[in-house]
Amino acid sequence: MDYQNNDFKYFMQDTGSVYLGAKFSYAEIMEQEMVSFKYKSIIEHYIYKDTAPETTLESQLYYMTPEQFSYKTYKQLKAKVKVSMLAKKKTLFGEEKVVYENKVVKLDELVGMNLAKKKQCGMIVQELILSKLAIMAFNV
Repeated sequence: MDYQNNDFKYFMQDTGSVYLGAKFSYAEIMEQEMVSFKYKSIIEHYIYKDTAPETTLESQLYYMTPEQFSYKTYKQLKAKVKVSMLAKKKTLFGEEKVVYENKVVKLDELVGMNLAKKKQCGMIVQELILSKLAIMAFNV
């Protein structure tokens, strides 16, 4: 069993959003009792049209294109993605330092960024954020 990524496999929710750790594969999400039946139904009926069950959220979101049906589905779910990217910061002494910076981006922004740019800025996909209201309003 792979325990290495367990810290990045989580499901959380608050009053307005659902948060899924990006190391989850869709097969693992489908096995989680805490994940809502509605989201599992959306995966089964829409996401699986162009995504294999063993695909991780991290991989799918990183390589997602606007032509994919899963992109259109996540767009309806008002998806946002938490990513880490390299950024230049100035220290107190005026020196430049390169550090990873966390940022939440809309799905459009992530998908609109080409692969070379993602690699250049060392992008790491950490989390998928979905609107609870959008999930509730989604017709399966």
